[in-house]
Amino acid sequence: MTPKSPSVFFYVQHLLGIGHLARASRIARAMLDLGMEVTLVTGGLPVQGFPGPGISHIALPPLAVAGSEFAGLVTASGEPADAAYLEARKNQLLAAYHAAKPDIVLTEAFPFGRRQVRFELLPLIDAIQASESRPALVSSVRDILQRRIKPGRNEETVALVESAFDLVLVHGDPSFAALGDSFALADQLTKPIAYSGLVCPPAPPLPTETFDVLVSAGGGAAGKHLITDAIGAAALLPHLANWLIITGPNLAQADYDALNAKLPPNVTLARFRVDLASLMRGAKLSVSQAGYNTVADVLMAGCRALLVPYAVDGETEQTDRATLLKSLGRCRALTESSLTATSLAAAIKAEIERPMPSRALAINLNGATRSAEILRDLAQSRARA
Repeated sequence: MTPKSPSVFFYVQHLLGIGHLARASRIARAMLDLGMEVTLVTGGLPVQGFPGPGISHIALPPLAVAGSEFAGLVTASGEPADAAYLEARKNQLLAAYHAAKPDIVLTEAFPFGRRQVRFELLPLIDAIQASESRPALVSSVRDILQRRIKPGRNEETVALVESAFDLVLVHGDPSFAALGDSFALADQLTKPIAYSGLVCPPAPPLPTETFDVLVSAGGGAAGKHLITDAIGAAALLPHLANWLIITGPNLAQADYDALNAKLPPNVTLARFRVDLASLMRGAKLSVSQAGYNTVADVLMAGCRALLVPYAVDGETEQTDRATLLKSLGRCRALTESSLTATSLAAAIKAEIERPMPSRALAINLNGATRSAEILRDLAQSRARA
């Protein structure tokens, strides 16, 4: 008899940017390519191009956050999500889980993050624990976590991992960033920790368009400062005649319209480009924040890079990532607090004049495929037990 293909129920909630959704979509695709069955359950606002063709997708009623401080959940219309809305979401999630009958449940970020959705994830964990044929429960986390944590949060995370989870799957390379570098209580975890390597896209093709400077702001909800100063920097560097500035889909329409109305002649503004990694490969310089997926694109493209990590309200993750890459000689970094059109123009000029960086970094960039292999092996070992 042919063994049953392992099935995975993969929950991902993006709240501000789109990085979590992009990474989860790449992992889901890799699992499908290994012959696994995947149901990707998303809870954020729809994003063009994700989760991608062929991936079984359940979209819960969408939730976002009211601002970059992550204070309060709102619906797609911007209204506060009331108790009835959240209850309906929770019930839909639980019904989807029971219908899927998966071998593995994968929660993206939780319990290391995404506390805002514990109203439905804690009941999901209860349902998993009560299942007659209990699936494995795996936490899927990026390599670098936010270090600004309220008292007791880390202890609460450890307790939940120890009581309910079977594996922590870290999408990074421990030679670059180990879980313990940003999660202070990692040494208290007795459950297995597996490292997949960075989840990167395939090497991008050569672009059909080339630009002197390519500026991208991830999802865009927290990128207005970078976009505004990039437009100012372009005006100060007219000899760089061809700029593309990608705002991200979540920049407010009023902000986009205001910026678009005062562009210097060497700048083209766009909301979103599906060929971003390809454009990076052809650009003289990529200027971006330092989110997980943007950095993955930079590494695969092999381009010069100037990183301006998002660091508002005590955020540390992107600063940690940019600092590590800078220490390897792979990029130049500019702090958000020092960002002005003038400082950005100076950094762009200096980085463009620097020799191209070496593509050879001793970091595992095959994280999507390796994640799928780890999960497949977990399901198969449980099936044999």
